[in-house]
Amino acid sequence: MKKKNLIIVILCVVLILGALVIGRNGEFNGADDRAEEAITEIDSSYKPWFESLWEPPSGEIESFLFSLQAAIGAGFIGYYVGKKTRCSEKS
Repeated sequence: MKKKNLIIVILCVVLILGALVIGRNGEFNGADDRAEEAITEIDSSYKPWFESLWEPPSGEIESFLFSLQAAIGAGFIGYYVGKKTRCSEKS
């Protein structure tokens, strides 16, 4: 059992380090930024019809809020699937 856990930990470390090496020079622009660039290329006089109510002060906070949203969603889905599995086992 311990050997299996060690293999999993080593695999995780290799995956994390691999992702860091592969993406070290990459740009991590969001879809919103890319869409804005594409629209500006097509029509440089375009004016957005909506402005955000609140703009996060930095990219790190924006990333944190996005990650928090993903974690809450994953927690909810995991809870729901676990409840469904437990209910189906009782039947």
